[in-house]
Amino acid sequence: MPNTAYTSFGTASGGKLFTALSICQLAEQGVLKLDGRIGDYLNLKEYFPYFSTEITIHHLLTHSSGISDYFDEEVMDDFEQLWELHPMYRLRTPGDFIPLIRDLPMKFTPGGRFHYNNAGYIVLGLVIEQAAGMPFADYVESRIFQPCGMTRSGYFSLDRLPADTATGYIDEEDGTWRSNIYSIPVKGGADGGVFLAAPDMLKFWDALMNGGLLGADLLARLLSPQIADKECEYYGYGIWITKRDNKSVKYHIMGSDPGVSFRSAFYPGSELALAVTCNKSMGAYRMMRMIEEELLTEGLAWKVF
Repeated sequence: MPNTAYTSFGTASGGKLFTALSICQLAEQGVLKLDGRIGDYLNLKEYFPYFSTEITIHHLLTHSSGISDYFDEEVMDDFEQLWELHPMYRLRTPGDFIPLIRDLPMKFTPGGRFHYNNAGYIVLGLVIEQAAGMPFADYVESRIFQPCGMTRSGYFSLDRLPADTATGYIDEEDGTWRSNIYSIPVKGGADGGVFLAAPDMLKFWDALMNGGLLGADLLARLLSPQIADKECEYYGYGIWITKRDNKSVKYHIMGSDPGVSFRSAFYPGSELALAVTCNKSMGAYRMMRMIEEELLTEGLAWKVF
């Protein structure tokens, strides 16, 4: 079936922003503290006996907790190989990931450095469920998607995709294609995998930046550079930040999985928002760069990450 502007696509790690926002909303409500230790919200002896007791919510949000990842991008390069030992069709909730994380050793001391980490956001999903008293996906859909009018967005199961939702495809070396249904978790969660339509993402940026989802203090913290990744590139809470001349010129999120590529950004100087969705493993990055070079002025497209 042909795609339209309102077709929903997978977004892979782009969904981490919704997890971070959920945490900030709960902090704003006084249900948890961003500098609180995760042991205050989860039973570490039961769930993660090898975690440092010094890990805070802030550490998890900024990929600086020091925990090992169930898919460590520093040592692994094929996401599909992970499911040879851990069937992806069993992964539907944050709790389903616990066996993949439970016995992993610490990688470094909490706060030691930036290390992009999917497992940390799975743990945040467990914290959200504990603090909010509801399943993670239900919280995001009711507290973020519904208030924004994001009617084409949700945590859909790959084996039960709604109508007008794009299946992801992987190109093979022989020129053929196969779907990604056996290549990623069957249902997205706290570390990514939400489906959304590009117009929904623009609704989200508008609501977020205009205070519709979070008060000024917590919004400023979410959007503040919390930790450096590389020169001029920083990470806030679930969001990448590009700086130039000591000013934030681009807030952006991205995702890449087998059969999925996604980019979206907000440019505070022009108040322009962009979203590019794609149902193959590569494609969104190049399209995003072309749009930036065409539309943005004053050199804002000087660096695309």
